[in-house]
Amino acid sequence: MKFNWGTGIVIAFAVFMLFILSFVFKVQSNDKYDNELVVEDYYKKEVTVQSDIEKQLNANALQEKVVIQNTANGIKILFPTSFDYKKINGKVSFYRPSSQKLDFEIKLSLSSSYLLIPKSNLATGLWDISINWNYEGIEYINKQTCDL
Repeated sequence: MKFNWGTGIVIAFAVFMLFILSFVFKVQSNDKYDNELVVEDYYKKEVTVQSDIEKQLNANALQEKVVIQNTANGIKILFPTSFDYKKINGKVSFYRPSSQKLDFEIKLSLSSSYLLIPKSNLATGLWDISINWNYEGIEYINKQTCDL
């Protein structure tokens, strides 16, 4: 077999493709490289977009808004004081964009007009906080990003 420029170019392309495919295989098969989805059940979540918009409009229409504060003790969520806190129910979702393993939810069970999530429960970094709550049959949603 005679080795010429055409043969060399074909061999170079074949070696390059094997090199790239080995990296693709390595990334897909190794647990060290994270390939998680942003949100589980993405298409099911898409269906709730219109109801979330309506909840957001309800929250924006309130005279006294929900306030999310980053305090020294942790994240403090202040609900309207004009509402009876015993009638407020729902959940608070903490979403960590950098790691799905850190995501968690807290069911609202208030003993006062605010909820405090201790810093010991939260890793430092960026958190997307979503409060999905209702009061006397009206549903609200509040979203905010906090950096700890």
